[in-house]
Amino acid sequence: MNRWVELANKVLSGESITNEEALSILECPNDDVLQLMHASFQVRKRYFGNKVKLNMIMNAKSGLCPENCGYCSQSSISNAPIDTYKMVDKETLFKGAKRAHDLNIGTYCIVASGRGPSNKEIDKVVDAVKEIKERYGLKICACLGLLKPEQALQLKEAGVDRYNHNLNTSERNHLNITTSHTYDDRVNTVEIVKSSGISPCSGVIVGMKESKQDVIDMANSLKELDADSIPVNFLHAVDGTPLEGVNELTPMYCLKVLALFRFVNPTKEIRISGGREVNLRSLQPLGLYAANSIFVGDYLTTAGQEDSEDHQMLLDLGFEVESVEEMKNNIAAGK
Repeated sequence: MNRWVELANKVLSGESITNEEALSILECPNDDVLQLMHASFQVRKRYFGNKVKLNMIMNAKSGLCPENCGYCSQSSISNAPIDTYKMVDKETLFKGAKRAHDLNIGTYCIVASGRGPSNKEIDKVVDAVKEIKERYGLKICACLGLLKPEQALQLKEAGVDRYNHNLNTSERNHLNITTSHTYDDRVNTVEIVKSSGISPCSGVIVGMKESKQDVIDMANSLKELDADSIPVNFLHAVDGTPLEGVNELTPMYCLKVLALFRFVNPTKEIRISGGREVNLRSLQPLGLYAANSIFVGDYLTTAGQEDSEDHQMLLDLGFEVESVEEMKNNIAAGK
């Protein structure tokens, strides 16, 4: 039995991995990565079998953001040539939901740029969500920025199942990425979401000049927050942002990161998110031996691969897409 399988067995017995073990995952020799992914799959398989959850983003409001996040093409300090527009209307949100339903995508993610939503924007999302839930029954994830308790309750009452607010990086590295809000602001929003009864979704962006210890701290922070869904983004450095030209990641290192997040958060949905196409490249399929969820289609201001390619990838791997009906049953069961 190799050491990675032993580590998987430790996790499956309910034990947490040590900091030294976490570091050994990120420093796994490339020759051993296939064994590491095999061990990761033993953990993934215990809790998720061969199912894959599909998610689709609707960029409901683009640009016009006052924050200074260094990775973001929509921030106030970005010169990236992107489309900018205010919150789209209900019909546009509904049309996106129809497309998600037609593609058998279980989770429809309504994302809006900005520090946080206005009450008017909350009302617009609430109005659309009620109709979407009634017509299509999709799982709805909202991502609207820093949230107030009363806004979270409005979203919960409307039928929003999940709210995304990423930590993005470690507490130690936070000031290197943004100064317009604090790390605690982000943690507080996740706690507000949990208090409202909405499922918390919170993740990271890897590749922003952080250390390996920062990556380990991110995984552990999300474990402490008890995030149900953890999107793992890999930096897709956009020209015109402060992180323009940063290209620290390799496909093999990205696999190690995904394995780390699976070992630290064994029962949670680990989603391969933005930047997977440009960072994992031809090794994307291997990532799903640790992760059990992906975004399909385009991201906020960068393009994803064709959804037909994603479906073919899953078919080739022998994985099954979690159906909308299965997703509805999981919601009913509180999963």
